[in-house]
Amino acid sequence: MVQCHGCFDIVHPGHIRHLRQAKGAGDILLVSITGDAAYGKRAGQPLIPEDLRADNLAELDCVDWVYVDDRPTARELLEEVRPDVYVKGREYERNGDPRFKAERETVERHGGRVVFSSGDVVFSSTALIAALEQSVDPYHARLGQLLSMGELGAERLSGLIGEMRGRRVAVIGETIVDQYVLCDQPEVASESPVMTLRPLERRDYDGGAAVIARHLAALGAQPILLTGLPGTAEAESVRRRLTAEGVEVRAIRVEGPLAQKQRFLVGTQKVMKLNALEPIVLDAAEQDALVRLATEAADESNGAIVADFGNGLLSGPLVERVCAAVRDRVDVLAGDVSGRRSGLLRFREMDLLCPSEAEVREAYRNFDESIPTVTWRLLEETRARAALVTMGADGLIAFDRLSGPHDESNPLAQRLRGEHVPAMCAHALDPLGCGDALLATATLALCAGGSLLAGAFLGSLAAGCEAQRLGNVPVSAADLRQALARAHGSRLAFAPALTEIRPAGARATAVQ
Repeated sequence: MVQCHGCFDIVHPGHIRHLRQAKGAGDILLVSITGDAAYGKRAGQPLIPEDLRADNLAELDCVDWVYVDDRPTARELLEEVRPDVYVKGREYERNGDPRFKAERETVERHGGRVVFSSGDVVFSSTALIAALEQSVDPYHARLGQLLSMGELGAERLSGLIGEMRGRRVAVIGETIVDQYVLCDQPEVASESPVMTLRPLERRDYDGGAAVIARHLAALGAQPILLTGLPGTAEAESVRRRLTAEGVEVRAIRVEGPLAQKQRFLVGTQKVMKLNALEPIVLDAAEQDALVRLATEAADESNGAIVADFGNGLLSGPLVERVCAAVRDRVDVLAGDVSGRRSGLLRFREMDLLCPSEAEVREAYRNFDESIPTVTWRLLEETRARAALVTMGADGLIAFDRLSGPHDESNPLAQRLRGEHVPAMCAHALDPLGCGDALLATATLALCAGGSLLAGAFLGSLAAGCEAQRLGNVPVSAADLRQALARAHGSRLAFAPALTEIRPAGARATAVQ
């Protein structure tokens, strides 16, 4: 009786040679495999389930019996079987693993021999699976690199999410209502070839700076929203809703209706967008009032976010005044823009900017140079410390200014560091609000003492959660923890067939 034991996750040429040589050492070959319950070679369950691993081995002519053992080592089974020969791979010949020593002692105590296969063909199932992950999907390769960094460990990031609770953050910007109009299947009008939409349902979501504040509240922070609101029933309804969500609203009175953006959808597909925006115009006294509110809120806060959505509440000069007023009053100052009328270059002395690649390039009318070059120019001109430049489905790049000697011939290599973080959502249901979730989460992570990369990673997770929802729905701390667990558990997965077909006449028998 000859026995071999292992995991045999992916049966490769090294395994075949090993088992053939084992069969040649006796009359009957028993191959025992580590069951799923006791599997410890990789995190979580094995790639291939135990029943299929057993079937693979049972198909080999050189294998007589296959046994699935749920115990962590083969020692107990060796005590029961008492094989004449126990064959292990050549790598165990000089291996000091105490588990193998216990197995060897058991075999030899019952008069058996432990021999080693030639090891002339060497493969690793773990290495093969890692290679598959990298070749099948580069996303997983990069994700694996990031998760191997100490600052992005599951325990550390989970602790950082906990540290976000109770942080006070001031949010300055316009309040917008994002309305989704869900429509029936479109038709072609009879009078001319134009699309006809029939509304079925309307859904209103908080947008602009309001949803940034709601994200902060859902993550456990205590946000203060500094905005402009008209004296209408709709605006008062928004105020009550935000207050109920844990957002303190401090608003100046503005004229006109509440800004609204309508998006017409058929199913989940957006077919048209209508901006019902009347630009806000603040006089000098109203501008002074907003700066005063921002200053008072900053004195009570750990951080501040200035968000210019291009509807006039924050003119270019006013953005500069607000940034200057709160800069020395908070630990973290972040900013973002949206829309062609916003002024990215007006943000000064920021700890964090969160523009898209298109917004950075549009600011300089530079569509040819590399994104690090354009971002370096942005950081230099605005004297900002760092930027998270989003690139849609390609994720984001976290750019950080470095201190140290400056090489005039190659400034980027000495003064700018970039880390790519992949998008955490394979298929976005609705990209609206992803940037707001990213900005809120990354800023809050910095306020809680996290690094730029930690903020970028958690922000990307939050954006991924948001992308899977229709409309502007705040991302909570629980959502973020679940996304973090999924990211750390991400690996190549085996997808079973809908029906299982077993070949007839299998020579060996697989038992458990």
